[in-house]
Amino acid sequence: MLIRIVKLTFKPENIASFERIFEESKNGILGSEGCNMVELYQDIGNPNIFFTYSFWDTESHLNNYRNSDFFKEVWGNTKKLFSDKPEAWSVHKLQSTNPS
Repeated sequence: MLIRIVKLTFKPENIASFERIFEESKNGILGSEGCNMVELYQDIGNPNIFFTYSFWDTESHLNNYRNSDFFKEVWGNTKKLFSDKPEAWSVHKLQSTNPS
């Protein structure tokens, strides 16, 4: 399993627009082949910073999603709202304290 973490920093006036975009697109992301979970987090110390976590079966599934028209539309609308360059990581879980 591959976990994709994306850090997004928004202009304060664009936060509500981003939250609306995420709400409208999260089911489409989750419906992408190979996606098992997608979550949104907001930084407590800096509410302009958000993180998305998505779990993918393989890197190929993530790449297929990233090359999809759906992603290009969502990302095109989202990137207009940034105040800083986004950062992204693809990681593998090595250990967990979660019993499941």
